[in-house]
Amino acid sequence: MIKKTILIGAALLLTCMTALANPSLSTAAIMKTGARTSQPIGHYEFCQTYKNECNIKNDARPTPLTSKIWTLLVQVNGSVNAKVQPATDMDIWGKAEVWSYPTTVGDCEDYVLLKRKMLNESGIPLGDLLITVVRQMNGEGHAVLTVRTDRGDYVLDNLEPRIKPWNETNYDYLKRQAANNTGAWVSINDDRQVLVGSIETQ
Repeated sequence: MIKKTILIGAALLLTCMTALANPSLSTAAIMKTGARTSQPIGHYEFCQTYKNECNIKNDARPTPLTSKIWTLLVQVNGSVNAKVQPATDMDIWGKAEVWSYPTTVGDCEDYVLLKRKMLNESGIPLGDLLITVVRQMNGEGHAVLTVRTDRGDYVLDNLEPRIKPWNETNYDYLKRQAANNTGAWVSINDDRQVLVGSIETQ
């Protein structure tokens, strides 16, 4: 037990050192969102249980990215990634999926929910902690947490120890919670693929 605790502590320290050394703290791109779109069924069902988390209207400016906030992001991201073991919660038909707060195991949405909860309890508004749906390079769906800051949008991911600007990740961004309404979802105008294709054909 002691050995396991030491290993987890060492892993968290390494994660923190790596993320804090990331030069991306300077400025990230702001994610461009489009029209309102469909709400994932998992989030809809989550909102039936946690109604108070899904009816928050927000018109405030993005969270100021101070060194204190950055350290908080790093600590929470590393802690949850180390604490929760990956596991799917899809049913035997591979259809239903439950979004919930994990304790020891969970899938990508569960990691996001726990990070979102911990960061919100530490003072970051839910309107700046947005559940985001992406497509991985292999075509599989995935969920990450987008943090809106005055220096751009950053991504907390259970598949990546470092906190990165959203446009420096290898995902195709599809949709996320609306910044002004935690119960609504908007599309994401991810034009990076178009730009890459244009450069390659020149």
